[in-house]
Amino acid sequence: MGNLLDVRDLRVRFKTAAPDRWAVNGVSFSMKEGEILGLVGESGSGKSVTAMSVSGLLPRDKTEVQGSITLDGREILTCPEQELLQIQGNDLAVVFQEPMTAMNPLFTIGDQLMEALRVHDHKISKADAYDQSIEAVRRVKIPNPERILNTYPFALSGGMRQRVMIAMAMIARPKLLICDEPTTALDVTIQAQVLDLMNELKAETGMSIIFVTHDLGVISEMADRVLIMYGGRVCEEANVDELFTQPRHPYTIGLIDSHPNP
Repeated sequence: MGNLLDVRDLRVRFKTAAPDRWAVNGVSFSMKEGEILGLVGESGSGKSVTAMSVSGLLPRDKTEVQGSITLDGREILTCPEQELLQIQGNDLAVVFQEPMTAMNPLFTIGDQLMEALRVHDHKISKADAYDQSIEAVRRVKIPNPERILNTYPFALSGGMRQRVMIAMAMIARPKLLICDEPTTALDVTIQAQVLDLMNELKAETGMSIIFVTHDLGVISEMADRVLIMYGGRVCEEANVDELFTQPRHPYTIGLIDSHPNP
């Protein structure tokens, strides 16, 4: 089986930064279908910039990006804008850290779910879009989905908003889901529920997941394989069991030692 995702010698620089300051500097990795890959590192390590490069969401006019990112055989970095829009949502989707800023506060949950469907299927009827939105909300285990569709984001708790974001990301059944610290703003109980939900959805759909976090506890529960990032580079790559039992890089060892119970 070939790789779903191939990243080769990725380098990213923000044009407002000094010419020699690369936020990501020579990152390479691959992912197979159905794999969960953890990107781990402290703030500023380049993990989120790497994930956003894969998603194609970095503004092209404000960043310089070199290297290659191919998703299911298609090059992300150089494809035309219209083709990139087709890839986003159909083949990949993103769950952000703070769902309140990722959703439009002026529209109901139903409006936003149905809009996500219409963007990727212009021929879908309003009735079909409504039915699929109900099913998407039910899939992420939110009770009373009909009521939720008529609710505005501000009326929901943080955990419920994050479930809605996952429903929105999953509604077109993407091959790759990118999660950028999706549980950071949640309390521990809700965080555990969201992680369990994502594991269930992965088992149900067979999608691949890139999980960006600084929390090794989350990684031990979620990931198959882990990239440890420091200073814009990958300093260690290992499967999750090896990472905790036989860490090789001093930075990895320091990360594990700093965590109370990895």
